[in-house]
Amino acid sequence: MITLDRLSKSFRGHGQETVVAQALSFAFPTGRATAVIGRNGAGKSSLLRLIAGILPPDDGRVLRQGSVSWPVGFQGSFHPDLTGAENARFVARIHDLPPAAMVRFVEDFTELGQHLHRPLRHYSSGMRARLAFALSMAVPFDSYLIDEVTAVGDGAFNRKSQSYLADRLRGASAIVVSHSMDYLRATCQSGAVLEKGRLFYYERVERAIEHHQHLLCGRLPPWLN
Repeated sequence: MITLDRLSKSFRGHGQETVVAQALSFAFPTGRATAVIGRNGAGKSSLLRLIAGILPPDDGRVLRQGSVSWPVGFQGSFHPDLTGAENARFVARIHDLPPAAMVRFVEDFTELGQHLHRPLRHYSSGMRARLAFALSMAVPFDSYLIDEVTAVGDGAFNRKSQSYLADRLRGASAIVVSHSMDYLRATCQSGAVLEKGRLFYYERVERAIEHHQHLLCGRLPPWLN
């Protein structure tokens, strides 16, 4: 379970303030995928990074029960001077997994061949994306954080990636950020709309999408008027 306990976070710049969370207290449901929906700049990705522990809150805390992933596909912790295999071993040691098994999984999943044994600074953006996605799938988390997972590699590789992710989510909880309403409908059961530091939660993801669409038209949904 992931619980926000009076969580607050805001950013200031260019003469304005963006409020991501305003004393938020909320428990994400366990055993289901919850969409986080909001307008551009609402702070959806920042909220996910707060939950992951990548961003520190201004106040309050995030309580985590069970293992929680970093945002799927996140590349910020890679060391460019290490090879892909060495980065995989590093991740394995952090999560107390067999390093050799981790490298085998990543090698099979990424299809990078000998590139896996070369320093990351020589990788293309597509190769880094493959490695990042594979490492996200290599660790069996209780809860997954998914931020705008897009196409990874060619058509066949992308289909394999999306299929593997869907399989992971069948036995885990998830918090999903995406601008694709079709993807959220296919992936999530419930939804929460992030607006001006507040979360509006709905048991049905379709209801959250309706709320979001009303906001895009510049009005509140009728049930909040």
